[in-house]
Amino acid sequence: MILFVASTVIFIYGMLASMLGTIVPSLATRMSLTNTQIGYLALAQGLGLAATSVCAGALMDRWGTKPGIITGLCASIGGLVLLANASSLNLAILSMLILGAGGSLVIVGSNAVANEVSDERKATALNILNVFVGLGGLATPFVAGNLLGGDATKIAYCGIGISVFALLLAVVTKLRPATPVEGVRDSSVFGDYALYLLSLITFLYTACEFAIWNWLPKYLIAVGMPTTTALNILSLGFACGMLIGRLVAARVLVKASPVPTTIAAAVLMGVSSFAMLHATATAVVSGIVFAAGLSMAPIFPTVIAIVGLRFKRKAATAIGFAITCGFSGLVVSSPVIAWLSGADPHGIQRGLMIIPVCSLIIIFVLFALRRGLQTSPALPA
Repeated sequence: MILFVASTVIFIYGMLASMLGTIVPSLATRMSLTNTQIGYLALAQGLGLAATSVCAGALMDRWGTKPGIITGLCASIGGLVLLANASSLNLAILSMLILGAGGSLVIVGSNAVANEVSDERKATALNILNVFVGLGGLATPFVAGNLLGGDATKIAYCGIGISVFALLLAVVTKLRPATPVEGVRDSSVFGDYALYLLSLITFLYTACEFAIWNWLPKYLIAVGMPTTTALNILSLGFACGMLIGRLVAARVLVKASPVPTTIAAAVLMGVSSFAMLHATATAVVSGIVFAAGLSMAPIFPTVIAIVGLRFKRKAATAIGFAITCGFSGLVVSSPVIAWLSGADPHGIQRGLMIIPVCSLIIIFVLFALRRGLQTSPALPA
């Protein structure tokens, strides 16, 4: 039941992750937003995610995961209510800031709950849990494009209904309370170089993932695709690829070592994202976007699993720090994409080239991490 609650809650995070990219066409038309102003929305979401996750893990280690999850869901509902009624860019920015804060608490809490499984199944459990991120990411653009006409207000109210259900479920479910470890200082977590390398990977990876969630539909529309087609490519292509990729990874990681698996995924991410930005036919783009989602799927949950394996004590603190760095990637990447894109809608292709570049850096960091872990019994290298 506990993992069911964690899966339902993290579904909300997946829904929120694809929310901005889904509503951008409608908001841009309604408020006459430029690429730079859209970048402000993404920046606000990233700031909310990063700022909250700084303390989320430590607070959950101290007070338990249930208060954090409930607070995150309440913030998500509040942000969606504000977004549904936003009449100006400033209100939309505030709503994205609140949604970011709520999403941060939701994802840290859900991953902390799943991290409690045995070491042998940790990477598998976290990949299965994060399948529901893909489900949430698939549902939002698919429902928005095919049933709600891409209308930002209707999309927000749909999200409110699902979030309320998750909140009620979290309230009535008994989650494990905090189990503080006496005599363990934070330096035992932050004194290990591996945490910083792993967090750098989450920084770079999240920059890439949110670049697709937030900018791919607008890029596809700019190159001539209808809005519904663009949203379907995001949902049935990228989100579906993420979902299937995590199911496959969960099975592979029963026997495979997490670091080599992540290296292979990063290589495929770089190749597929580069090809995605240079294809033109709709069917080809759809297939490549699916492949990109498939290859990117295992990276984040597997890295978080490595963090959990490395840090037995104060795991939520270490996971929270890694996730904070991940959200910081969103804070940095979205303004950079907007700046590289410029005023020309076709310039988004140039901005999205940060994805293959970041993929290459991730590969180098993973090889450095693997060498460092070869002499460590704490992790399989």
